[in-house]
Amino acid sequence: MLEAIVQNLVFGILLGALYGLAAVGIAMVFGVTKFLNVSHGELLMLGGYACFWLFNLFDLDPFLSLPLTIIFLLVIGAALYQLLFVRMVKLPQEEKIKNTMLIGFGLSLILQNVALNLWTADDRGITTSYSGLAFTFLGVRFPYVRLAGLLISLVCLLSLQLFLRRTYTGKAIRATVENWEAASLMGIDIHKVYLLSFLLGTALAGAAGALVSVTFSVDPSMGMHWTLKALIVMVLGGVGNFMGTFVAGILLGVTESTTAFFMGGNYREVVGLILFLLVLVFRPQGLFGQKER
Repeated sequence: MLEAIVQNLVFGILLGALYGLAAVGIAMVFGVTKFLNVSHGELLMLGGYACFWLFNLFDLDPFLSLPLTIIFLLVIGAALYQLLFVRMVKLPQEEKIKNTMLIGFGLSLILQNVALNLWTADDRGITTSYSGLAFTFLGVRFPYVRLAGLLISLVCLLSLQLFLRRTYTGKAIRATVENWEAASLMGIDIHKVYLLSFLLGTALAGAAGALVSVTFSVDPSMGMHWTLKALIVMVLGGVGNFMGTFVAGILLGVTESTTAFFMGGNYREVVGLILFLLVLVFRPQGLFGQKER
């Protein structure tokens, strides 16, 4: 019994790392630009398909093709920003959130239908020679593919943290978060900061999608599921706290896994939503966020 519980905790942590990576992407965009891009899950879906087709057509290992997947999403992100989001930059915050959310919903429907017409509704997944391999420690299995996903998620998160804290551009992004008008007066190009932040969020969505395609599968309708998970995790962790967001993703993964083990799979989503509502009621700034002064 104890071994089974520990095994579920391990799977919950590994699943939560994907939740965290997806959520850090949407938190990056919202925290800096206040763009609520609810088509984030569809960008993740495109990353999954890109990784799948690179493997299927060119026999590229999904982990080695990860940089190509990210570059593909960066191109898409740049096009979407220039076509749809650039006009939202200087709107008041409430209007910006409302308008970008509506744009995101429309974009979500468009990308779903494009994927459906291009690749049908079939689930697509990547099966490599090492997909079923794992090592066992004290009776608990650790799948290599999921461990690699955890490692890549941590590398992405730490790289983002170092970029924001150690580089001039990263400091400009942080200054923009504090007060974009003051940052603009100090000579920071707000448009470039917003574009870069949007691209970073898109790149993280692409990386998460590639890991999902290796661990689970991808299909045209998966986007909303991952968008909702990312939004829940972002609120749980606290907007603007990327490390807290990642930890909140692991917390949600463990909660869902434990719930499925003790109460059945039908309740795993419900308990996650209850946790989300409790945090909204009793700690609206998130588990790791700070109250606004």
